[in-house]
Amino acid sequence: MTRTTVETMATVETAMKTNNKAAAKRSLLVAALAGALALGAAAPAPALAGAQGPAGDARISTAFSLPGAKVYPEGIAADPRTRTVYVGSYADGTVYRARPGRAEAEVFLPSGTDGRHTANGLRVDALGRLWVTDSTAGVAVYDTATGARLAHFEVAAGTPARFVNDLTVTPDGTAYLTDSIRGVIYRVTPRQLAAGSGVLTEAYDLTPALRPRPAGAFSLNGITSDRAGRYLLTVDMTAGELYRVDLRTGAIRRVALTGGDLKAADGLDLAPDGTLRVAHNVTNTLTRWQLGADGTRARLTRTITDPSLQIPTTLAHVPGRTLVVRSQFDKGGPMDPGTGTPTTFTVASVRGF
Repeated sequence: MTRTTVETMATVETAMKTNNKAAAKRSLLVAALAGALALGAAAPAPALAGAQGPAGDARISTAFSLPGAKVYPEGIAADPRTRTVYVGSYADGTVYRARPGRAEAEVFLPSGTDGRHTANGLRVDALGRLWVTDSTAGVAVYDTATGARLAHFEVAAGTPARFVNDLTVTPDGTAYLTDSIRGVIYRVTPRQLAAGSGVLTEAYDLTPALRPRPAGAFSLNGITSDRAGRYLLTVDMTAGELYRVDLRTGAIRRVALTGGDLKAADGLDLAPDGTLRVAHNVTNTLTRWQLGADGTRARLTRTITDPSLQIPTTLAHVPGRTLVVRSQFDKGGPMDPGTGTPTTFTVASVRGF
């Protein structure tokens, strides 16, 4: 653990004791991303795919922009029924809505809605409900037609340092959420959703399976699930490993990776054909993997590294292209709060990936 990380974790403990959630949130992410930066600096640069420049034959452009000078977006979700895309601001919890064909997104849920001041993971479920995680508290569910909050669930009172990060929703309507500090996966069932509120249930504890890490360091980040609802996949961004959770038996196993690793991996997107797309934040990298039929093996098939990705935190694959969040966390944001000036915040469109 570096001196910076030690000092930052001390700040986290102080913030938690004083119930200063905003300070704790900033300190936790600074500590985690400082570690990720160190990993990125130590690791060899990923091999570039293709011969047409940094992105090979992939074409990177801008899908749409986000209004605001300090957005620092992190999460993204696409609604396949309407082709509407939602993006969350890590900085203040605003949720933006990008309608098809529009060059700029609009504010859908303003900062501070329902007391939320950060928006990490986003998902639209099969019934068109928008799930939004708040790293310091839990998750809220919204009606995409009206913006009304339908339900909310929070980590149990008195729980020590936590960071509710990303989520996935399985075909039966159950949501699963990662906690990057505690190394657990929470669960919200359809019955709990119908009740409207409650405490987040701890469904799986991956701590015994994870590589040893410093106390308070990030581990689990992105999470996804297969279309049949057989298993979850979640990434340990520090160790660069992928884990499979069997939803029938509860068995947890490390996925065998061939051709690379998942260090600094953030968001995951799993297509019905077994293609797993991954955003690696501090290395400005996207990777594509082919899963085996049972999800226990994954083979690297494509790597794109390009500075125009601007610290990609997550991605959503939609027909014809992949939408990638350009966080710019290193431009005066949570990775480096004191320096840098961000450009216009945008979501990238990547074709050929």
